[in-house]
Amino acid sequence: MKRSISLLVFILLAIVVLFVLNLLLGTVHIPMTDVCRILMGNEDVNEIWRNIVFSSRVPQALTALMAGAGLAVSGLQMQTVFHNPLAGPSVLGISNGASLGVAFVVLLSGSLGGVTLSRMGYIGDVAISVAAIVGAVAVLMLIIVIARHVKGNVTLLIIGVMMGYLVNAVVGLMKFFSSEEDVKAYVVWGLGSFARVSGGQMMLFVILMLFLLPLSMLMIKPMNILQLGDHYANNLGLNIRRAQMLMILSSGMLVAIVTAYCGPIMFIGMAVPHLARALFHTSDHRLLMPATMLTGGLLALFCNLVARMPGFEGALPVNSVTALIGAPVIAWVLMRKNNGID
Repeated sequence: MKRSISLLVFILLAIVVLFVLNLLLGTVHIPMTDVCRILMGNEDVNEIWRNIVFSSRVPQALTALMAGAGLAVSGLQMQTVFHNPLAGPSVLGISNGASLGVAFVVLLSGSLGGVTLSRMGYIGDVAISVAAIVGAVAVLMLIIVIARHVKGNVTLLIIGVMMGYLVNAVVGLMKFFSSEEDVKAYVVWGLGSFARVSGGQMMLFVILMLFLLPLSMLMIKPMNILQLGDHYANNLGLNIRRAQMLMILSSGMLVAIVTAYCGPIMFIGMAVPHLARALFHTSDHRLLMPATMLTGGLLALFCNLVARMPGFEGALPVNSVTALIGAPVIAWVLMRKNNGID
């Protein structure tokens, strides 16, 4: 127990360090003393630096922290529901639903109305976020309705995967009939970024995540019981179907919000729960849930820092960075399973 507490404290300290580094490092060098003065509200500071810190670096760091925590928790819930170590937040096609909503705004609006909403500045950004949430929630509700009429999680999982393929097919048709500029805008959105959220959008995003993440903690006890198997869960009086639906709903809402504001961020939700299990050597969600949440935020901050390290013009796609870290973790899980270690 002492080791786990020490490790949690270490991760918290690492989050603080990486958060500060996200404020210090970037294409524009800002001395640490000036960053501190800016954060303390000192007026006698370079105005350009102040705008960079408050309009870019602070929103990016907060967005990365919240998005990483949300995706990690979502992945842990999906892996628990389906008893599948390779399940992730996008396993039921919810992020694909968000992509479909964005495709309507970015690809279809110009063809139908003559004016592409995505090019209308702030209004376009809001339209993309709303469309992504609507698309993700629509798929989530459809999955919940389907779940009431099918037996077995494997069947539900397969239906979710097929729904993802169906959505990708529809998006592919939209791309075919859209202009090259609109397709490029959609592809850039699909690369994922923590830099899209700023100002009032950032505050709303943080508030939503601060509301959803504590709610997900309420599922710790049912998640622990589900690990024992359906027979034991029934004997302990757990309504398995209702518990699974609540976890899917919780996971889906986290994915919907993160995808709406940041685009589809890959690998964090699938890889972080395994990192947390390996670090803490436990499957008890009373410890694993907060550990996964903190580790997800830490990893997202690190990926955001790498994506905008000095020397790069602009920022690298976040998905490229997360894949470099997440893919080896998934490969490691497969190797351990194949060798019968787990």
